[in-house]
Amino acid sequence: MRIGIGYDSHKLVEGRRLIIGGVEIPFVKGLQGHSDADVLCHAITDAIIGALGMGDIGKHYPDTDSQWKNASSIELLSNIIAKMKEQGYTIVWVDSTIITENPKISPHIESMKDQMSRAGIPAGLINIKAKTNEGMGFIGRGEGIAAQAACLLREK
Repeated sequence: MRIGIGYDSHKLVEGRRLIIGGVEIPFVKGLQGHSDADVLCHAITDAIIGALGMGDIGKHYPDTDSQWKNASSIELLSNIIAKMKEQGYTIVWVDSTIITENPKISPHIESMKDQMSRAGIPAGLINIKAKTNEGMGFIGRGEGIAAQAACLLREK
């Protein structure tokens, strides 16, 4: 068994779509980033990479590489899951948290699980929670969104 943890945060800006967990969420701002800036996918991807001992997401998808400009983070996650399987591992459980004051995330969680399933994480093996930061810090001021994830893998 191996465990990994992941974290990601991005700044909210005007003129971008808000994509979290592979789902476009209606909101006045989106997340700034080299890819689609999907904080949940990035945190889960980083957790899997960590469990595999393969560095971090930036090592595999550097923001200096134009190949990843505006990339779909669901596709990046799917690519890492394929590498995980090549190494002989399978996902046992993923627990994740999205931290934002707005928009409300709970109505979108089942759609996010569907997207995770398409990427290779069965919907029954992932938990997605939505939390606020109680008005504190950059998240509380509505300046950004963050996500955390833990992933447990086992050898096949």
